[in-house]
Amino acid sequence: MIASRSAIAFVLALSLTGAEFHYREALPGYVYQFPSDHFAHPDYRTEWWYYTGNVTDSNGKRFGFELVFFRQGTNRAESSNPSAWRVDDVYLAHAALTDIDGKHFYYSERTNRAGPGIAGASVAKAEVWNGNWSAKWNGENQNLSALTDDFRFDLRADPLKPLVIHGVNGVSQKADGAGHASHYVSFPRLSVSGSLTAGGKKHPVHGLAWMDHEWFTEQLDASDTGWDWFSVQLEDKTELMLFDLRKKDGSIDSHSSGTYIDASGKARHLTAADFTLRPVAYWGKYPVKWRIEVPSLRIGIDCEAALREQELKTNNAAYWEGAVNYSGSQKGLGYLEMTGYDKPVSFH
Repeated sequence: MIASRSAIAFVLALSLTGAEFHYREALPGYVYQFPSDHFAHPDYRTEWWYYTGNVTDSNGKRFGFELVFFRQGTNRAESSNPSAWRVDDVYLAHAALTDIDGKHFYYSERTNRAGPGIAGASVAKAEVWNGNWSAKWNGENQNLSALTDDFRFDLRADPLKPLVIHGVNGVSQKADGAGHASHYVSFPRLSVSGSLTAGGKKHPVHGLAWMDHEWFTEQLDASDTGWDWFSVQLEDKTELMLFDLRKKDGSIDSHSSGTYIDASGKARHLTAADFTLRPVAYWGKYPVKWRIEVPSLRIGIDCEAALREQELKTNNAAYWEGAVNYSGSQKGLGYLEMTGYDKPVSFH
């Protein structure tokens, strides 16, 4: 998510943080170091790696996909328990596939402890994984794999643009006060190729993807209830990441923000005053059509769900995340995530 990208309630539901351990806060001035920062940050409470993308097969049949890994710190206080099964972190993962032309949405989830190698995010292995779902790195190229009862995908994602660091001075601020922020990086345009299987049929595919990685300990203000996050990949080879933070009284938090990436890969921070996100049409409780305006960039586009039924009803919360189309001043594709419509999200 947004900035997370999903300060998601289902992660919080598993938070059993030990009182004796003080997690590190996301503070300005953070010095990013890669490749180590592509992997786990156990001194922060919450972390996720998000992959979303739009691909087509040789016949032009279109699919959307999501693969996300979460790490939630539970108790890092010193322990006399030497067992490999001791729970220091809980690892969750969600995978989803949207058959846009077939009008079918598949999703699956899993939860594991690290145990003896069951799940993790290791710079030594150059991998983030949960069971047989994984993102394996070779430099900055990433191989994505997920196998479920209903679908699978095996994809290679290669960056077409450099990594982007969101926010200002190393942090994406989400609320007033030190530490109410995240460290948030993205690969905003990844070339994707490989195969996916849905409905018993295998499809060679190619297309574009977006990758988010975010880590933090605290984020949202207590008055915030959720957010709407947009990844936008336009035909002129520019990108936008935008998110709004919705407050319980229906207003938009002033810490909402975004990033514009020009065709050369140069990033520009956007404040809440730089853009507007306006719901236009709904599917149930979710706005599945939006009007997006960024006047300083002369961008006025409509975001519309490629398929309205893209809600994940997980064990701990429901959220909408799916493939979208952009039209208007420019055309493009991307993903939209909407959280807090089922029940309020809380990171504070």
